[in-house]
Amino acid sequence: MATRDSTDSLRRRIVEAAVELLENGGPDAASTRAVAAAAGVQPPAIYRLFGDKDGLLEAVAEHGYAQFLERKRAQLDPAPQDPVEELRRGWDMVVEFGVRRPELFAVMNRATGRGSDAAHHAGLEILHGRVRRLAAGGWLRVDEELAAQIIQATGQGAVTTWHSTPADRRNPALLAVLRESMVAAVTRAEPAVPAAESGPAAAARALRAALPDDAGVLSDAEQRLLREWLTRLAADGGAPHA
Repeated sequence: MATRDSTDSLRRRIVEAAVELLENGGPDAASTRAVAAAAGVQPPAIYRLFGDKDGLLEAVAEHGYAQFLERKRAQLDPAPQDPVEELRRGWDMVVEFGVRRPELFAVMNRATGRGSDAAHHAGLEILHGRVRRLAAGGWLRVDEELAAQIIQATGQGAVTTWHSTPADRRNPALLAVLRESMVAAVTRAEPAVPAAESGPAAAARALRAALPDDAGVLSDAEQRLLREWLTRLAADGGAPHA
């Protein structure tokens, strides 16, 4: 009977072979038969370890996310001097990954398995951490959730547009313009000074971002109520509700 280490090593060899075939020849090149041949195993080994080709592609997506997260975490600065520049670097890293490894990026975006889903959420946590630091510094001009959605949408849109454009018409300036449009959409030119603002939205965003997960002086119910109030203030600037 194979040991756990030998099984893991075999899985990794098969997944790495699948990634290489996928990136060199596209999805059609990564058939189970071709992957088995490249990994030096018989096709039944793939079905035994992954179930079917979809299961293998899920494992490929997990492998891609693991590499992607490793890069994101290596770049992560828990206390950046310039959170807006940190936002730019994070966006550039995502887009560069998608531009350089389009087939793997596409498989990752289509993945629905638990492993890839967990890795996807880990990546989102890093993104939300960046957005939270922007909010805490008074830089955000929109709600945190909307900011995260804009950052994601512009990054994925940039990658899709790049690859849908004929190679001889691709202009790297497009990526820079899209990045700066994203920055302008979610951040202010200067951090907001709450006392000088006409409304409480930025102050609410900053306070909500700075609140600890467990504010000991407040009960759980009070914390939920406070966060609800801050969310409403951050969303509409405290406009009265009918």
